[in-house]
Amino acid sequence: MRKTAVLLVLLLSGFFADAQIQNPVKWSYTLKKVNATTYEVHITATIEKGWHLYSQTTPEGGPIPTTINFSKNPLVTLVGTAKEEGKLEQRHEKLFGVDVKQFSNTVKFVQAIKVKAKVKTAVTGIVEFMVCNDSQCLPPTSNKFSLPIQ
Repeated sequence: MRKTAVLLVLLLSGFFADAQIQNPVKWSYTLKKVNATTYEVHITATIEKGWHLYSQTTPEGGPIPTTINFSKNPLVTLVGTAKEEGKLEQRHEKLFGVDVKQFSNTVKFVQAIKVKAKVKTAVTGIVEFMVCNDSQCLPPTSNKFSLPIQ
């Protein structure tokens, strides 16, 4: 009986610990072929109501800006920088005391790439980001991605 009670407590404590982890951003990654050697990497963030994700151009002194770091691949070249597609909001962030650029609901980051030739490889990297609501910010988080190029 005592073993059963201990097991039940351990199982329930694990359940409640998981329930407290907040993850208000869901990420999706797709690759769109433009022509024989050019592709677009589409990185989409879907943000829960009440939360916001910061732009890549958030000023210093404020929250951590979203950054996309692509892994080096000799077969893949980045073309320019990632563009942001979504409704950019600019507001004064009381939590940091600066004017920030942010997105609510959804934002898509689009990075053009070129491949050396018709090869099988992958474009990989990490998205680093921070989200806040009106009363709190979550610690900066990173999310890995890998998209095969065929």
